[in-house]
Amino acid sequence: MSKTRDSDLDLARAASTFAALGSEQRLAVLRVLVRAGPAGLSIGDLGERSGVTGSTLTHHMKILAAAGLVRQVRDGRRIICIAAAYGEMEILSRFLLNECCADAALPHEAHGNG
Repeated sequence: MSKTRDSDLDLARAASTFAALGSEQRLAVLRVLVRAGPAGLSIGDLGERSGVTGSTLTHHMKILAAAGLVRQVRDGRRIICIAAAYGEMEILSRFLLNECCADAALPHEAHGNG
């Protein structure tokens, strides 16, 4: 049985999380929640600020929550939405930037002399 490399797991995890952000509306919702900070927003306020409401907002929140980027908590009769995954977003950024320029061509390779 072959062993899966850590980088393969990182790639799969990153791809899954980026897929959750592959919608302009979901990205807008997440940005609104990040701006709101750790207290989050009620679902109504989130809808108003993001311009995404009703069942569409519910659908997008499910996808973002499944990716671990947001969470919802009940506060009495209200649902509070929170951008819970600042660490996950940092990991995604590091995933993209960790090996920045590692395979950049050397000057002589860039000109076809290598």
